Amino acid sequence: MSSAVIQLLVLAAIAVFLILRLRNVLGTRDGFEKPPVTGPTPAGKKNRPEFEVIEGGPDRDITDHVEDGSPSAKALAAMKLAEPGFNVGEFLHGARGAYEMILMAFENGDISEVRSFLSPEVAEAFDDVIAQRREQGLTVEANFIGLRDIALSEAEFDRDAKFGELTVRFTGELTYVVRDKGGDIIEGSASEIKRQRDVWTFGRTMGANDPNWQLVATGE
Repeated sequence: MSSAVIQLLVLAAIAVFLILRLRNVLGTRDGFEKPPVTGPTPAGKKNRPEFEVIEGGPDRDITDHVEDGSPSAKALAAMKLAEPGFNVGEFLHGARGAYEMILMAFENGDISEVRSFLSPEVAEAFDDVIAQRREQGLTVEANFIGLRDIALSEAEFDRDAKFGELTVRFTGELTYVVRDKGGDIIEGSASEIKRQRDVWTFGRTMGANDPNWQLVATGE
């Protein structure tokens, strides 16, 4: 027998030895493995997993925007019970776009395209201001630059009427110019960015077929 064949046999024997040792240490993993068998549970004690799984917990969609356990958090939770598809983050995303659209319509003196997003009271107040400008011969030129900040300030929910109200703080940036009848600038600047702070309250009947919120109150 040649030395090469002898070396192969020795290597094969060593490989078999190592495989057997590994099987004894690691076991085998062929398909489904039965759970380990444990001894009997001592009297008076129950089998418990080593780590307990805690179900539920705070709704991050709520606690990311208002304090956990606050009246606003409870109101938002009640809104979600009345309308399971309601999401605070999605509402704020929509409010961001609504703010620019409504604000620019008001500043430019034509709210016809956003009237459906306004409560009758807010629409009437906007109409009055726009009419006063026209009577005085004033024109406004506004250009929205961007929204610097948006935050949910307060939430309220009428459980009987299922009507929810969300108050949002906005900080927008825009250029704003007011001209008189002769076209002269009497307020603002076309090149200076103005910071606009508003507190708007949106309302809606939760669970209603119409998904749109209406602006029901404005403030600063």
